[in-house]
Amino acid sequence: MRHTLPLAPQFYVTAPQPCPYLDGRMERKLFTALQGEYAQKLNDTLSKQGFRRSQNVLYRPSCAECSACLSARIRVDDFKPNRTQRRVMARAADLRRSATSPWATEDQYALFRRYLDTRHADGGMADMDIFEFAAMIEETPVKSRVVEYSRPPKADERGRPLAAVCLTDVFDDGVSMVYSFYDPDLAHLSLGTYVILDHIAIAREAGLPFVYLGYWVPGSRKMGYKSVFDALEIFKAGEWQPIGDPNGHSAALHPLSMDPIAEQVARISLPEARPARE
Repeated sequence: MRHTLPLAPQFYVTAPQPCPYLDGRMERKLFTALQGEYAQKLNDTLSKQGFRRSQNVLYRPSCAECSACLSARIRVDDFKPNRTQRRVMARAADLRRSATSPWATEDQYALFRRYLDTRHADGGMADMDIFEFAAMIEETPVKSRVVEYSRPPKADERGRPLAAVCLTDVFDDGVSMVYSFYDPDLAHLSLGTYVILDHIAIAREAGLPFVYLGYWVPGSRKMGYKSVFDALEIFKAGEWQPIGDPNGHSAALHPLSMDPIAEQVARISLPEARPARE
C-alpha cells in the first residue's frame, strides 16, 4: 500500500531584535530553511499561511507580545484601481517592462544604492554591498523573476535607464513581490504604486488570482500604502479575510497576543511531499 508522507521541515525562532516597523518594540521570527526538490511546494504552501521568503529562508513574525504584522494580498479579479491609481498608470505609460531570470547586474545595484541612500539610509539593508545584493537576487530555490522597468533616455543618455526593479516569486496561486526599489528622482511617477499595479496586470495575464505584498502593519507609516489598494486581504487569526476598515486593526501590545511557538508550529499545514511504501 502506498501512502503520502508530509514534508517535515524544522522550524526555528530568531533572537529578539528591534522592530523595523514600530518604534520601541522587539521582533522575533519563526523560520525554516527553503531547499531541496520540494522547495517550490513548501514556498507555495507556507506563503498561504502568512510566510515570506528571504533568499533560502521562509519566515513569519512570531513576536512575544505583538501580532501587528499581517500578511497581505490583493484579489486580482476583484481589484479596481481608484482615480489616483489610474493617474499613476497614465503618468508611467512610457515605462517598459522586462522580466528576466534572477540575475543581479551592476545597473540594478547602482539603482538599489541610490534608492537606499535616499529612502532608507538608516535601514537594515543600508550597508549591503554588491555581493550581498547579488545573493538577495540570485539565491532562490524557487521560481523567481527579476522584473525591470526602464524609462526613455534623456538627451545625454544611451539606451533605456532602469526606473524600477522588483524581485518576484511565482506561486501556484499568484505572484509575490519579494523586494522592489526604484529611482528616487522619479518620485512624481509614484513608482512604488505603479509596480504593484503592474504586478496585478502580470498576475491577471497569467491567470493567477493573487498578488502577495508582504506584511501590512497597522500603526506603521511606512506600510500604510498597502491598505489603499482595493480587494486587499490580510492573513489574521489563521485565515485570509478582507481587510475592511484599516483603522479597525490594532497594533496594541498584549501578553496573550501570540500562542506558544510549539502550538504555532503544530498548526502549520505542510505540503505532501513524497510517496512511501508500507
